[in-house]
Amino acid sequence: MKKFNLIAMLAMVSVFIFSSCEEETAEPNNLVTIEGIPATAEIENLGTVGPVSATVTAQDGISSIVVTKDGDTFLEPEFTAEATTATFEFTYTATEADADQNIVFEFTATDADGDTESVTHVLSVGAAPQQLPNQVLSGLIEEDLTLTNDRIWELAGRVIVTAGNTLTIQPGTVIKGRPGDAAAASVLIIARGADIQANGTAEAPIVFTSTADEIRVGEFESSLDLTTQRGLWGGVLILGNAPISAEADEAQIEGIPTTVTEGLYGGDDVADNSGVFEYVSIRFTGAELGPGNELQGLTLGGVGSGTTINHVESINSSDDGVEIFGGTVNITNFIVWAQDDDGYDTDQGWSGTIDNFVYIGADEANGYAWDGDHGMELDGSEGDDGSANLVGKFINGSLRGLSSSDYADLRDGAKYDIQNTYFFDFAEGSDIEIDADDNDDDPRGSDNYANDITVFSGLEFNTTNVIGDIFVDKLDAAAAAAANDRTEAEFAAQITANGEKFVSNNSVVTEATVGADVSVLSWSYAAAQGQLDNF
Repeated sequence: MKKFNLIAMLAMVSVFIFSSCEEETAEPNNLVTIEGIPATAEIENLGTVGPVSATVTAQDGISSIVVTKDGDTFLEPEFTAEATTATFEFTYTATEADADQNIVFEFTATDADGDTESVTHVLSVGAAPQQLPNQVLSGLIEEDLTLTNDRIWELAGRVIVTAGNTLTIQPGTVIKGRPGDAAAASVLIIARGADIQANGTAEAPIVFTSTADEIRVGEFESSLDLTTQRGLWGGVLILGNAPISAEADEAQIEGIPTTVTEGLYGGDDVADNSGVFEYVSIRFTGAELGPGNELQGLTLGGVGSGTTINHVESINSSDDGVEIFGGTVNITNFIVWAQDDDGYDTDQGWSGTIDNFVYIGADEANGYAWDGDHGMELDGSEGDDGSANLVGKFINGSLRGLSSSDYADLRDGAKYDIQNTYFFDFAEGSDIEIDADDNDDDPRGSDNYANDITVFSGLEFNTTNVIGDIFVDKLDAAAAAAANDRTEAEFAAQITANGEKFVSNNSVVTEATVGADVSVLSWSYAAAQGQLDNF
């Protein structure tokens, strides 16, 4: 019996010794750690936290990393399989629904052994600012006024900044025109001798739109359907004291009754300065003033070269995108998109330059409720200017016509210099026309091209048409000979020579080597809607 007890005791000791050795050699359990995430943070309403760099360490190998927001999965950072460390960035931008809330983010990491570590981050979001009521403008503005970007401003009928006064518009300001036709149409008019300082920025453009648009303070995107909505309010008119070529030295801007003397434009100051108008988006304009008489997105009358117009877009006008009546104003970085009539319309001897310009047409075949007309309608002087100096210039343009538009129409003895411009996606058979008026017997437009006053140079057309079919001198040699003092043969020779000149100076291409630099237009609503992607 004693022998049996001794054997049992020896067995127990051996088991104890074996167990002790096993415990001494077992590897320790490695924990998971998460570093870099603060316990709390505070941001303003609609503000952003981060980016914050977080590091997960798990010596047994990382199995998963999950970030939840108020219990729902928010982020699952990527990491290398079986890695022992991983670093990722966490950032969050508050939404309107987050205002005055505490948001709980839970960061959880698990290793290959199933060990887990969690870190909690509480983000406190500030309260939303109180929305100021809309401010309504109407009638005459007879003192300096600043439109601030902390509220919506409404135009009720004609709003006229009178001579000697300055209208300042802060970056990011939203101005809405009320509905109405004829005399009730909402328009903003900068009268002769008045000044506008619309100083938008690429980060905070100024927006002119309709009261039907639900866009709010601080926003840029419109709520309205871009394929169906246009003509919901009037537009913006800037009038100056620069020379015009009309029946008189001054004229009344179209659409404004002659009883409104602030509608006069024109003078003798070539360098007249009406102010600054830049980084501005104008939308849904063109309210009807009478049968066939609509306002443009932007109308310029007798505006001088001292005025700055830069980075402007005109979208969904029921008439022209922009129309220029005389003056010497220069324009850079301009977009016309989806107008109902002409993209760029110039009249009365305008003699400035438009540089880096874009045209995007509209037609029913591409989903719009209307068809645009010409990319460019360029009229000549209405009076007897007696000079070859009143030449408007277009350089570095890109025009996408869609199927309904024609390239350009030059009328009434027009004098224009168009260079380094690319035309694409126009209807087959589109052309550039030099009109000769109703009877095709007015030789002024043809003469201007023959005498190198009008210039077409470096124009590229992406089309299946041949270059010789694109240019049309509409002068009728026989009719012109009957109405003028030259022979039919002389006119016929001039028409032929004009066609040959166009062929030698311009080309059909499959890829553009000229045109607008759309990279500088990334601020625009057109760019935000993907309309510049094909340029």
